[in-house]
Amino acid sequence: MTFRILPLPLSPFLPLFALDDDALTALGARRMIADAPNSAPCRVSLTDAAPGETLILAGHRHLDAPHSPYRGEGPVFVREAAVEASPGPGEVPDMLARRLLSARAYDAADMMTDADVVEGNDLAARLEDWFADPAVVRIQIHTARRGCFMAEARRA
Repeated sequence: MTFRILPLPLSPFLPLFALDDDALTALGARRMIADAPNSAPCRVSLTDAAPGETLILAGHRHLDAPHSPYRGEGPVFVREAAVEASPGPGEVPDMLARRLLSARAYDAADMMTDADVVEGNDLAARLEDWFADPAVVRIQIHTARRGCFMAEARRA
């Protein structure tokens, strides 16, 4: 059993880069400049922005499950220069491997079946364990400290 980590698609975020700051604010988004290494993880490219890179910080519904109490949304960074990542089966992008993460396993009804805090360099083994359970359909990966959505894992 193996997994694949999925980035967010770029297309919903592209129009945001053409908006001025007032229009972004009206949408609840912000244009930002990364100010330190590893401080702005892009959910599309699954890489951290380099200092000086332009990003959009916008809200994203990461679990669009209208009939589940776990429906959720939160802020995500998207780099202006982002290209959609495509990690291979069993591959954990460095952006995740270097962070303390909170991972949440869900079944087909979008009900949480388990959750854990895991060091990013241990994420692959933990995902393999969860996907050994046939009831687990997806695993959402968040930052442990701030709780922001990072990516989703599915069976490969």
